[in-house]
Amino acid sequence: MLFTSISFLYYFLPIVIILYFIVPKKFKNFILFLSSIFFYFCGEPIYTFLMIGEIFIAYVGARYLEKHMKKSILVSLLAIHIGALGLFKYSDFTINNINQIFGSKIPLLKLALPIGISFYTFQIISYVVDVYRGKVKAQKSFLKLATYVSLFPQLIAGPIVRYETIEKELDSRTSNFENFAYGVRRFVIGLGKKVLIANMLGELCDVFSTTNEKSILFYWIFAISYSLQIYFDFSAYSDMAIGLGRMFGFHFLENFNYPYISKSITEFWRRWHMSLSSWFRDYVYIPLGGNRKGTIILVRNIFIVWALTGIWHGANWTFVIWGLMFGIMLIIEKLFLTKHLEKMPSILQRIYVLFTVMISFIIFNANSIGEAWNNIIGLFGANGESLINASTVYYLKSYLVVLVIAIIGSTPLLKNIIEKLKTKTNANKIINLLEPIAMASILIIVTAYLVDNSYNPFLYFRF
Repeated sequence: MLFTSISFLYYFLPIVIILYFIVPKKFKNFILFLSSIFFYFCGEPIYTFLMIGEIFIAYVGARYLEKHMKKSILVSLLAIHIGALGLFKYSDFTINNINQIFGSKIPLLKLALPIGISFYTFQIISYVVDVYRGKVKAQKSFLKLATYVSLFPQLIAGPIVRYETIEKELDSRTSNFENFAYGVRRFVIGLGKKVLIANMLGELCDVFSTTNEKSILFYWIFAISYSLQIYFDFSAYSDMAIGLGRMFGFHFLENFNYPYISKSITEFWRRWHMSLSSWFRDYVYIPLGGNRKGTIILVRNIFIVWALTGIWHGANWTFVIWGLMFGIMLIIEKLFLTKHLEKMPSILQRIYVLFTVMISFIIFNANSIGEAWNNIIGLFGANGESLINASTVYYLKSYLVVLVIAIIGSTPLLKNIIEKLKTKTNANKIINLLEPIAMASILIIVTAYLVDNSYNPFLYFRF
């Protein structure tokens, strides 16, 4: 079940909200847990039991770990959860590579990838590790831990919510009009970003992938469009998750902060998918020694973190290359490039970041290294296409408006204008009056689009 589906918007969510707010406080977690299990069951009937099993192991294991505080217990728990992720996500990738290297014919397991396993596994790992570190107490209620792991707003595609972030809210949280109104507003904004911008850009990218009438300009349009699509797709999901969480009294941390205005790759990763980059920092990079043990160890640690970041996104060498590319860029920046970047005009810093990220997402999107290479060299005319053709002009005209809106929307320009206007009394009154009208309009337009159009993928469901 997708957030951007009629069944979720007009059946599942209203029923859950009604049930949640009419039951006594002591039953609210129970309603959320049952709702989350049903939500997951709709997409993954069999793997629902896998998730519940992993939650039970984490529940029993964390309590036993807290009692004995032995590293061997922690290692065993991590092996179980990482092993499950590895089995379902990387078994065929590993077998394929073994077969290619050694000429063997080991049959593939062909296991379907459980939706959201990358996200809920990382949440479980952070919980278990934090119990071992003494940062949090092991949860004594299975229901509360299960609610945390399976909470439907962030279950399928994040953000990665750490147990410590909502530990207190699992016991006591505030449900009021202010939180609910903020949640609705944030959810509707995310819904609009996804359906009206990301989906449109996705259609354009699909046209590029299937057409035989490419041009140099079309390669550039595709590269820019996909970079914008993945931002609006994933940040929209995060907006909706944060909004849904707030409706039920949970305060999830921000996951995106206008990454395309960054002046370095280091800054980009402080603004992009912040829950993932901070997770790798706290549970991999720092435990490995971070930058405290000299340059060689620093370089090693960055390579390890970014190889893992790449492979976390998917079982394909394109993801590994994508991750290592960022690792190399971060190493270069840390060792010597940053001091030179800081002396450059801001516009050149931003062009450097945007071009690097654009190339990285061409690799990220490709099904093979060869496809990625062809799309990269196509930007520079190396595939023999003309500079521009009639097909390119047609699609540019068709999607120009959404491209312009996406470019503007990927910056804080509109947000800053609105915040500045809110400081003026009369303008603030007008904004407060128009805001619910705007939210209702977005919801109506999105509904019409969803009824009329079947193109509605979520990119991060692949991971």
